[in-house]
Amino acid sequence: MNYYPPEIRSVEVTRYLTPLREGGSLPAIVEADDAFLYALKFRGAGQGVKALIAELVAGEIARLLGFRVPEIVFANVDEAFGRTEPDEEIQDLLRASEGLNLAVHYLSGAITFDALVNQVDAKTASGIVWLDCLVTNVDRTARNTNMLIWHKELWLIDHGAALYFHHSGQNWEEQAKRPFVQIKDHVLLPKASELETVDAEFRKILTPERIQAIVNLLPEDWLATSAFEDAEENRQMYANFLNTRIAHSEIFVQEAKNAREALI
Repeated sequence: MNYYPPEIRSVEVTRYLTPLREGGSLPAIVEADDAFLYALKFRGAGQGVKALIAELVAGEIARLLGFRVPEIVFANVDEAFGRTEPDEEIQDLLRASEGLNLAVHYLSGAITFDALVNQVDAKTASGIVWLDCLVTNVDRTARNTNMLIWHKELWLIDHGAALYFHHSGQNWEEQAKRPFVQIKDHVLLPKASELETVDAEFRKILTPERIQAIVNLLPEDWLATSAFEDAEENRQMYANFLNTRIAHSEIFVQEAKNAREALI
């Protein structure tokens, strides 16, 4: 099967509209020069470019696996952009985020997924659980599902909390082979009865070549900040981490199966 590496468009942010919610990251709805609205994730927010890296890598892996993910774009914030912003906190955030940021298409009118109302089949639930085990996404709980229903379809959003190994400073090789114990809190775990089936399917899709193509999307600018020592070395760290987890997926699959059995 032919594989075409993903491409990420770039846009210029032209107008700040409104914060999406309170919190350390302060994402916002903005308008860009292509006239579309986006949910903008700022490099100057609490977790810095590492949250943008996680958003891009996990989001594009999800898309490759067949899940609906809003289009991800690179969003440039000009140095003059925040000068007319009256709110000092937002102005500081804009100034700290000058340059290349990340944004996703804003799904206007979408509603938050509710596990008590919205139905998800076992195969889909298992796939999302598997994905979140792979990328160690701690943020898909009943309290905060990070899933939307838009035009009667399920969409996955907000992967900035994934790949949390890059915040710990610990050895990535050791963490790549760890089970994902936080899966016990996953909102879809009770319905994830086909984990072994999706494990076999997804391992075939996520080849090292495809993982490398996604990791290659990361701008050097994000990898060469003070948080990192060498841009290319750290790019390969992400590829190696993901490839190692995929090669040892039986570890996190078994953890998810055990957690599910404890629930049901």
